[in-house]
Amino acid sequence: MPPARSPLRLDISPRRPEGADADVVLRLLDGFGVEAAGARVELPASAQRVVAFVALHERPVLRSYVAGSLWLDWPEARAAGNLRSALWRIQRQTPLLIEADARMLRLVPEVRVDLREAEGLARRELDGEGVGGFEPRRLAVDLLPDWYDDWVLIERERFRQLRLRALEALCERRAREGRLGEALEAGLLALAGEPLRESAHRALVRVHLADGNAAEALRQYALCRTLLRDQLGLEPSERMRELVAGLDAANTNG
Repeated sequence: MPPARSPLRLDISPRRPEGADADVVLRLLDGFGVEAAGARVELPASAQRVVAFVALHERPVLRSYVAGSLWLDWPEARAAGNLRSALWRIQRQTPLLIEADARMLRLVPEVRVDLREAEGLARRELDGEGVGGFEPRRLAVDLLPDWYDDWVLIERERFRQLRLRALEALCERRAREGRLGEALEAGLLALAGEPLRESAHRALVRVHLADGNAAEALRQYALCRTLLRDQLGLEPSERMRELVAGLDAANTNG
């Protein structure tokens, strides 16, 4: 009787080809994308979801957890098979993206992730350590905007709140520095992210006042009041009303 054959094991641990450029970039903001050595890498939808799911966890995750989360309605064995297939495709296209062993998955530490870079910029701005040449449009886009999985929605909202707060902080800081055009851009980007956000309206009113544009400040106040009334049935807060008090009583009442 011939000896039993060992089961086939798929080794997908990343190996750097000799002379290969390890510069891998993962883009999760404003859509999914992978670049390796400056070239775009095409991945099927199932592989994209695996990469995104793993990347949104900053620590290694169990293979069983990934499979069960991404293929909720599939039997466990079939979900595990789907994960193996997706990992094989990832390894085939870009072996320096996902590290895997028999139990765990994680993003290769050297992979650059635009989400993490944007989060770092936002947190530095909120901590008062903003970079002088920081481009506010880097915080103007959402995480994977066309994806509707629950695990994406949670992370998208977390990042949205972070980036809007950072844009408002940048608006205030640039206004204090006298860089009013840049302050206005940051404030408008925050407002575009959430038109009902009164704190963004307040930041813009302050910019207009600093620039000596009382009429623009009143116009911003009126827009805020109209949006809050029409959409939420609310009035602007006392903090907002105090900003424009005395500018034009006829325009701020009624």
